[in-house]
Amino acid sequence: MELVINGEPQQVPEGITAAALLTRLGLENARLAMEVNQEIVPRSQFETCTFTPGDRIEIVRAIGGGGTTP
Repeated sequence: MELVINGEPQQVPEGITAAALLTRLGLENARLAMEVNQEIVPRSQFETCTFTPGDRIEIVRAIGGGGTTP
């Protein structure tokens, strides 16, 4: 089935979960946020969240750092 991931159409297996998608993309251990059709998916639901053909998925990686500037 086709999903749009970060603006790019991609073919994935039917029934793939959010967790399996992240593994497929090599992001399984990354600090990130996922949004499906403009709704945030809580990390606690990654194992059970599945997709429908045409879903629009945005994956944003968290970037560490943050000091203060003088």
